[in-house]
Amino acid sequence: MRNGRSLVALATELERQLSSKRDLVLHPSMMRHETREAGATHLIIDHPGGGDFAVTELARRQLAAKLNIPFAYFERMRSEQPQLLDRNVNTWLQCDEGHKMVRTLDGEARAVLSDRYRRLDNHDLANAVIPILMTLPNVQFESLELTATKMYLKVVVPPLAYTMSPGDIIQAGIVISNSEVGHGTLSVQPLMFRVLCSNGLIVPERALRKAHVGRALGGEDDALRIFQEETLRADDRAFFLKVRDVVQATVSEKTFLESARKLQRTMDVRLTGDPVKSVEVLADRFDLSDTERSGVLRHLIRGGDLSGYGLVNAVTHFSQEVDDYDRATAFEELGGKLIELTASEWKGMATAA
Repeated sequence: MRNGRSLVALATELERQLSSKRDLVLHPSMMRHETREAGATHLIIDHPGGGDFAVTELARRQLAAKLNIPFAYFERMRSEQPQLLDRNVNTWLQCDEGHKMVRTLDGEARAVLSDRYRRLDNHDLANAVIPILMTLPNVQFESLELTATKMYLKVVVPPLAYTMSPGDIIQAGIVISNSEVGHGTLSVQPLMFRVLCSNGLIVPERALRKAHVGRALGGEDDALRIFQEETLRADDRAFFLKVRDVVQATVSEKTFLESARKLQRTMDVRLTGDPVKSVEVLADRFDLSDTERSGVLRHLIRGGDLSGYGLVNAVTHFSQEVDDYDRATAFEELGGKLIELTASEWKGMATAA
């Protein structure tokens, strides 16, 4: 499993962000787009409560989508014709209808969202679920992280364990993830942790997910609202209490054993074809880059287990080498997708030649 922050480091950063972030709900006509040196883009909010905000890549994508500008064309204008980009964006901002939510942090516009976006914030989520996670028997906070788009809480519960084979122990766990910037739902998912190599596998079909959709916040007589954090916490506290209740159900013996037995069944899948071709089939199906394909193949050969189980472990072990935490987590989720493959789907991968 990819290393992350300590619990103390996570809490410190969440507190820091709490005092820095701010949400603005406003009519698009109150925004002005400006492209500066080296293609840096800024949103200027023309209001005493606004300001000048550098725009992140995700926010650029969201802004382009809301104005119906293809992102590839948006980026071409940004690099080749910045004045044309500003004219396009500012023209369509003036013509746009309805209100938008701009989420800011540390002087950056990190998201441009609908005013129906429900704020389920990381600080409140952590405060709601970490105390309940700490009541789980011998819980280990294995990997915690805050990326530009998501927060991850990955914990392991060692007493709930399953022996795959002599010396190969799988322990139960849970991963809770959330995005404050519209890059995914809040989710609670079972996690399996392989003690032998610290691999993590996320079981996606057992996930609880909550979309960030709520009531519209803008209004004709309310051109701009600045939502302070105290208001946001009060609005979502009831929902986070429900999330706490789900955590214990997710780390249950029944849920864990069902997933562990699915993983164990992959031991019976023999990779009888060319392992290079098997990994190529995997890479094509799940859109892996050439570097990622080579990394998975290297771990498969090094592990010496030419079975479905060996391939699952190659995928999840490779995640520990991936620098980007979001992408590393995607490989842990890929391991969970593999244990759900049907016999015919495994056959196509196992016999590739």
